[in-house]
Amino acid sequence: MMLTQDVRRGRWPHRAWAVAAVAFVAIIGAAGFRATPGVLITPLETEFGWSRGTISLAVSVNLMLFGLTAPFAAALMDRLGMRRVVASALLLVALGSGLTVFMTSSWQLILCWGVLVGLGTGSMALAFVATVTDRWFVRHRGVVTGVLTAGGATGQLIFLPVLAWLAEGPGWRTAAVVVAVAALAVVPVVWLLLRDRPEDVGLTALGAEPAVVPAAPAAGSAAGGPAGSAAAGPAAGDTAVRGSGARTAGRPGGAAVRAISVLRSAARTRSFWYLAGGFAICGASTNGLVGTHFIPAAHDHGMAETTAAGLLALIGVFDIAGTIFSGWLSDRVDSRVLLGAYYALRGASLLVLPPLFAATAEPSMLVFIIFYGLDWVATVPPTVALCRKLFGKDGSVVFGWVFASHQVGAAIAAVAAGLTRDHLGHYDAAWYGAGLLCAVAAVMSLRVGRGGSASGAAPTAEPVPAATAT
Repeated sequence: MMLTQDVRRGRWPHRAWAVAAVAFVAIIGAAGFRATPGVLITPLETEFGWSRGTISLAVSVNLMLFGLTAPFAAALMDRLGMRRVVASALLLVALGSGLTVFMTSSWQLILCWGVLVGLGTGSMALAFVATVTDRWFVRHRGVVTGVLTAGGATGQLIFLPVLAWLAEGPGWRTAAVVVAVAALAVVPVVWLLLRDRPEDVGLTALGAEPAVVPAAPAAGSAAGGPAGSAAAGPAAGDTAVRGSGARTAGRPGGAAVRAISVLRSAARTRSFWYLAGGFAICGASTNGLVGTHFIPAAHDHGMAETTAAGLLALIGVFDIAGTIFSGWLSDRVDSRVLLGAYYALRGASLLVLPPLFAATAEPSMLVFIIFYGLDWVATVPPTVALCRKLFGKDGSVVFGWVFASHQVGAAIAAVAAGLTRDHLGHYDAAWYGAGLLCAVAAVMSLRVGRGGSASGAAPTAEPVPAATAT
């Protein structure tokens, strides 16, 4: 392809930063929209008399679809482009949240917040992060992954206190309308500023060598990773995984076919199951348990919902720092070691949480908030790095499936914790169980890249080192 003057001279700032900024805004919104049910549990319980188990079922459907949509959305972004998919997802969120104000039955909550909002936010989930960084960044990829992932915490930080205040004051319907309006407000920003690939505007990915940039793809063709992504070799036995999506993405229905094809190939490796199993526990111990039930659990001990929502938002403050630092580390340290440490530390913090609940925010609870917040989604950058390393250009779709397992774990935990509270009158068993599961996730993470294929093939010969910083 003919390189533009901008590419040859390396004009600064690179357009990749603008794309990352727009993605950050969309991810902030998606995280805030998805977390909203956590502040609505008590108001809905009060107004409609629904049990926490019933309300948690809607949250569970939301979490499940939030994850299961991700791999298909990643493949659909290859076929239709990020801009179309993300803009459509925001419209779906606005529709689901707006319709909630008219509901009178619990099945309508499941349809609106569970199905519509779940599908919409799932299309802007962490697989979107992997797609943006794969296409637009070679240099600083780990740090940008950390920053975009931290957008989820930022959304939580922005939305939770405001929505909790609205739900307690003007009412939960006002909170739902605010979410709908916010989703609609982001649509023009995405449509005008988000671009699918560097080649679309005559550029290369940030840090890529101009000489190896491929020509812009024909309409409807599959998108590979950014220039240089194939250079990060896979573990032995993963060759079939790398090329599995390219053959199908251009056919009718190719996005879904590619997503299934990539899953089928990745599932033959033990590393995929270690990553998926660990990330399922990650989802159970964050979104499913703390993200959904921390506020009602604190309310059970006499704490005001606005105070509890503020604490949950404070987790988001420290999560931003922890996730960005984790992205920086994932460019320099073995990602398996990082994951093992993160899960072990998270498990330890959950085991000491139950006695810390009180009617006021005591110093011991603030210590937990800081410690747990630093670890909240610090697991994402090293997980993305491992998917990219092991599965090459299919890494973003594979991560979509790994993220799906994250949300399956979250969905199970959301329902299980709600039922635990309904039957035992408290959440203690849920906190302790999640802490123990995190220890299992730590062990699985250390096994990534060290075993053979799931079918019993020879062990992988190549270790999974951290990406070299540039």
